[in-house]
Amino acid sequence: MTKISGIFAATMSVLNPDLSLNVKNTIEHAENLIDEGCHGTAIFGSTGQSQLIPISEKIELLNELSKSKYKSKHLIGTGLNSLGETINFMKIATSLNFNKFLIMPPAYYKYEDSQVIEFYTRIIESVPDCKIILYNFEKLSGYKFSVECIKELVKKFPDQIKGVKDSTYNLYEKLDLENFSVFPGSELKLLKGLELGCSGIITATCNVTAQLSRKVYDDFFSGVEQSYNQKLCDVRKVFDKHNLISGLHSFCSQKDKIYKNILPPLRLLNKSEEKKLMEDLKSLNFTTKSSKAA
Repeated sequence: MTKISGIFAATMSVLNPDLSLNVKNTIEHAENLIDEGCHGTAIFGSTGQSQLIPISEKIELLNELSKSKYKSKHLIGTGLNSLGETINFMKIATSLNFNKFLIMPPAYYKYEDSQVIEFYTRIIESVPDCKIILYNFEKLSGYKFSVECIKELVKKFPDQIKGVKDSTYNLYEKLDLENFSVFPGSELKLLKGLELGCSGIITATCNVTAQLSRKVYDDFFSGVEQSYNQKLCDVRKVFDKHNLISGLHSFCSQKDKIYKNILPPLRLLNKSEEKKLMEDLKSLNFTTKSSKAA
């Protein structure tokens, strides 16, 4: 399998007014991001409200996503604490010929590296036909991968443990493993990460920065002088002032009201927050229609 690399959006989920998953629009949203420049997407990551969406709706989406022209470009997030449910969901996904997964260790409970290795061992023993991108985000799971844990997992399962999304940022400057992908979780780390040998990014804000992020990525490998990275970073900094999911849904709802639908306990930005977000982005001359404008 070719090493996973490129610009990946942790794609948003689109919901109906009754807060059920709008399968058609969620898939269209993801495919549009690929058309705009993303090499792929991570479906059902934390940005996609995965932990809040019923498994039945996730399975319904997988069945439709299996018909997508971009089927091979999607990472599938599990977003489940239960080991058994994670395994069952992955078995359904692999039956539909999806085998690339983004998996975070369970939230809530406290544990150490040895228990994390046991968690992934049981997954891989049950679903050996998988390629896993580990999801390192201490803020959400309460656990932070160590370099030693990553190395042990790769040594034990070189055919299955293929990379890490590093949203805690304790790994991307330290890991350099053969045939192993490292993806920082922010556009702020894209250029530095590429310079260090990272494989790209997987980020929430690529839902709106796909064109800019791809331009920075392509210019790096073409040896072209960077002229878009500063704007990319400035846009990310604006969103970082807010909850990312709230900010993205509020921003996207300016063009399509369906993005106003969001699952509790998440919420949209309030009026003053939304005004601030839009004013700050306007000052950067940023729109998704022409996000590369100077």
